[in-house]
Amino acid sequence: MTSTDFIIREIKQEDNAQIANVIRTVLIELGVPKVGTAYEDKATDEMFENFQKPTSVYYVVAHNGKIVGGAGVAQLDNFEGKTCELQKMYFLPIVRGKGIGSALISKCLDKAKTLGFENCYLETMPYMVAAKTLYQKNGFINLDKPMGNTGHYSCNVWMIKTL
Repeated sequence: MTSTDFIIREIKQEDNAQIANVIRTVLIELGVPKVGTAYEDKATDEMFENFQKPTSVYYVVAHNGKIVGGAGVAQLDNFEGKTCELQKMYFLPIVRGKGIGSALISKCLDKAKTLGFENCYLETMPYMVAAKTLYQKNGFINLDKPMGNTGHYSCNVWMIKTL
């Protein structure tokens, strides 16, 4: 199986149930708290609708017609300025280690630049080691404190990248 077996495309409304399942499956796999994370977000069930703003985009990764991952960017909540947030980046095991995460981050950041953003922020958890490594490999650096107010109080690793 090669990375060419995977397709990165913009989300469609009919993808909502599958991407919500991917997100919650990965969170359970990693032992993430169900409160204060994307697990309980109403937005997790309405990904298509939540990324219909002119300053946002969400991409899914499809494999053999099934959604196996995704990520998006949107204006950072409760923050003034040209900073977007890399949001809801999750992959099932079939996707990991194939370079697709970096390809998806690159696609998201390219789109963020065309939308006029100057920085990209993200939040994750300390035990999401592979994710942190991926983010660092793609130029994100650690911050001492959060920016904006995402409502994800269980996420205590904050990172940013200048676009």
